[in-house]
Amino acid sequence: MKEKYTVGELIYDANIYDAMNTDINDLDFYRRWMPKNKDARILELCCGSGRLTIPLAKEGYDITGVDFTASMLEKAREKASAEALEIEFIEADIRKLDLPEKFDLIFIPFNSIHHLYENEDLFQAFAKVKAHLNEGGTFIFDCFNPDIQFMVAGQKGLKPVAQFTTEDGRDVTVQERMHYGNQTQINRIEWHYFINGEFDSIQNLDMRMFYPQELNAYVKVSGFTILGKFGSFEEEVFQDKSDKQVFVCQ
Repeated sequence: MKEKYTVGELIYDANIYDAMNTDINDLDFYRRWMPKNKDARILELCCGSGRLTIPLAKEGYDITGVDFTASMLEKAREKASAEALEIEFIEADIRKLDLPEKFDLIFIPFNSIHHLYENEDLFQAFAKVKAHLNEGGTFIFDCFNPDIQFMVAGQKGLKPVAQFTTEDGRDVTVQERMHYGNQTQINRIEWHYFINGEFDSIQNLDMRMFYPQELNAYVKVSGFTILGKFGSFEEEVFQDKSDKQVFVCQ
């Protein structure tokens, strides 16, 4: 029987998500790869609550955001409204995306491809990217470079990973434990949530690991040319100890 992999509801609680994910160290990278023409059409897949969508729209880019989670999109629309921005946010599964237009740049940020658990899921998503990309357009995505030692160490017990207060007044502490499966290449991450000093729940953050040579091949067989592959958002050369795999494709 195939295990069901998932992301827990609290992880996609928009207020918790925003309070935990305040780092936008990838924003300058995506800015550098934006088309020079502000009339170009930009599509962000797995946009969440607009962490990147909102600042890019504020700079005048014509950007559309797509996400699977209604609550995250609701938060994104609230933020856009507060900034007097007109951004189209679309609720959709990126594996089944069917929009009536094409785009000059499509990107999938913030390690989101790790939630495409089967090869078929990844190929479906890449095919939809290709179908929605203008001729000569750019496709960018990022993910982790798997670190086996880190994942093995994560199996040894709970460790604290975050502590924050949400916009709606919840004091949240998150502790983490991992279990990596060699056969599936899925790192099953348990996040133990403590809210206002009391244990709340255990939520899964399951992530499919993609190894460098494997992912290079998947990108190429999906019909893309790799223009650049970096080991960080500072565009360092990708190497063994790089934390990230950052792809710029065409």
